[in-house]
Amino acid sequence: MPIEILILEDEEDLLELLEYQLEKAGYKTMGFLSCNGVEQFLEEEKPSLMIVDRNLPNCEGSNFVSNLRSYGYNIPVIFLSAKTSENEIYEGFERGCDDYITKPYKIKDVLFRIEAILRRLGVKYQDKIKHRDLVLDTNSKILIINNIKIDLTNIEFKLLLTFIKNPNQNLDREFLKSEVWADVGDNFNDKTINVTLNRLKKKIDPKGDKEYFIPIWGVGYKLV
Repeated sequence: MPIEILILEDEEDLLELLEYQLEKAGYKTMGFLSCNGVEQFLEEEKPSLMIVDRNLPNCEGSNFVSNLRSYGYNIPVIFLSAKTSENEIYEGFERGCDDYITKPYKIKDVLFRIEAILRRLGVKYQDKIKHRDLVLDTNSKILIINNIKIDLTNIEFKLLLTFIKNPNQNLDREFLKSEVWADVGDNFNDKTINVTLNRLKKKIDPKGDKEYFIPIWGVGYKLV
């Protein structure tokens, strides 16, 4: 089962963006725009972590977390907050957070902090991702098709993983470049995507009858 993260953020666009980014990283999310309903959800579900904004309607996030702690909830909490003074950050930790990230933030920082907390708590990541007959083991970086191991290069693996995390979506070249070839910089050649994808298709579909990838004219590709 995927790891579930509860997000408490009153700005709807920020909530949707954070949910999208976390789900793209493999997590399951549940979002709330206010404190209403959160305690009932915690009684019924067992998320692995909470991400909480401190500025919430009719509720101050750190006070809400402090109350949860007094009720016996020990779920890990990360504050994402525009309250950035030294005293406000200290206050956040005193009221029960496990980590504190100030706004504006980079999503990579959030993902690394989440990973660090879950790793410290011994929470296991889902290490296998499946699409049709493709099974990717993200821990060992192995592809299995019908119980047969397919050897992929690191770049081929990253490219296939990016598609499997975004199935049935039109992925343009800029997105693929940022996800797979982020370290290349300005020396990147757009033909590299075509060459790598063609090489990948020959490995996973040598007969060419499965049609995993559909080219989207003027955009990029889609995994179906």
